[in-house]
Amino acid sequence: MEPTEISEFVENVEKGGEAKLTHVSLAISILAVLVAMVTVLGHRSHTEAVLNQARAADQWNLYQAKKIRQGQYEVAADLLSLQPNSNSDAVDKKLEAYRKRDEKAADDLKEEQAKAKELEEEVARNERTASRYDLGEALLQIAVVLSSITLLTRQQLYFGLGLLLGSAGAIIAITGLFVK
Repeated sequence: MEPTEISEFVENVEKGGEAKLTHVSLAISILAVLVAMVTVLGHRSHTEAVLNQARAADQWNLYQAKKIRQGQYEVAADLLSLQPNSNSDAVDKKLEAYRKRDEKAADDLKEEQAKAKELEEEVARNERTASRYDLGEALLQIAVVLSSITLLTRQQLYFGLGLLLGSAGAIIAITGLFVK
C-alpha cells in the first residue's frame, strides 16, 4: 500500500465509524486467548482424571490380589489343622506362620483399600475441576461469537452480552483452580 492509500483507508475507517469498534476487536482477541487457556486447562484436568482412574483401578487390582492371597493363607491353615499328622510341633509352627501372614495381609488390605479410595477421591476432584473448565470454556466461546456479531451488526447490545458471558465464563473457569 502506498502512503496515500493508507491515509485514505484511515479516513474511510474513521468516516465509517470503524474506529469505535476497535475495542470490540481487542475484546474478542482477549476472549479468544482466554478460551484457549481454559481449553488447555480442561484437557489437562480430563487427562489427569483418566490417569488417576487407571491408577485407582490398578490399586483395586492389587487389593484384590492381596485379598485372594489372604484367603489362600486361611484355607491352607484350615486344611493343615484338619489333617491328621505325626509332628504336631511342626504343624503348630506352620499354622502360626500362616496366622502371621494372614494378620499382615489384613493390615496390607486396609492400607491398599485406603490408597484406592484416595485415588477415587482424586478422580472425582479432577472431574469436578474439568466440569468447571468445560462450562467456562463454553461461556467464553459464546462470548466470542456474540462479540463478533457486534462487528457485523454494529449493535453494542451483543458486545455487552458477550462481555457479560465472557466474565461469567472466566470466573467459573478460575473457580476450577480452587476445587477441593
